[in-house]
Amino acid sequence: MLLIADAGSTKADWAWVAKDGENTFVHTLGFNPVVHPQEILLGEVEKLSKDLLPGLIPKEIHYYGAGCWDHRRKKVIYDALVSVYPSAKIEVMHDLLGAARATCGRNAGIACILGTGSNTCLYDGEDVTDNVTNLGFMLGDEGSGSHLGKAFLRAYFYRELDDELNDAFEKFTTIDKSMVLDKIYESDMPNTYLASFTRFMGENISHPLIQKIVFESFGEFLDRHVRKYHGHLRVPIHFIGSIAFHFKSILLAALNERDLRAGRFVQKPIEALADFHQNEL
Repeated sequence: MLLIADAGSTKADWAWVAKDGENTFVHTLGFNPVVHPQEILLGEVEKLSKDLLPGLIPKEIHYYGAGCWDHRRKKVIYDALVSVYPSAKIEVMHDLLGAARATCGRNAGIACILGTGSNTCLYDGEDVTDNVTNLGFMLGDEGSGSHLGKAFLRAYFYRELDDELNDAFEKFTTIDKSMVLDKIYESDMPNTYLASFTRFMGENISHPLIQKIVFESFGEFLDRHVRKYHGHLRVPIHFIGSIAFHFKSILLAALNERDLRAGRFVQKPIEALADFHQNEL
């Protein structure tokens, strides 16, 4: 039996993949070794073992995770998993490979992640062959939830919202400058906090200012990342993540403006990843 994980910074989806095809799907908090302490992941894996999938011992674990781009960060994940499942064969991979396998399958394409954070890769049907550097939420993450939330908060504090939108936002939440700065500069999950404001943006997506913020953020994402890949006009551009899924219409407009070919939009790739690995049993 296999245990598959698709872990973003906000939430993680897990699939117990059995030979008989009766797969089980559960959810925990997300984890990103770039911004979160290992104790968060360890606590969630222990909950997975004791409460969500009690008594089940995987033969193999395939973990696709945000921030897993080098050996040091992958080891953080590996150590937490092996402490709970010591007999399992464990493979920790970047979530980009998971995105490519979930959307492209065995075909060539460009896979994009637009959730709390963002990333992209060029995929040849077997492996990731190119990746435009992702600089994280402080320097990059264009098009992501944290990027959108950051842009909206700037507009709010710089008094760029009209009275109607301003009043709606202040009914939605009570914040001040000190609270926001503390959450961003002193908390363990600043990117998740920034991304939380996309809920309000989604509820008010018909407002011109919010449409402008989202469209410009997606345009920056496509220009800085997707359009840098060789052959980007010839292959489909696939997307996973809640931001791409919920703001799909604006993302399609940004793609069309650049003559880019839209591919699949997948909110949660865990089921596709379970199908991908089912053949290994």
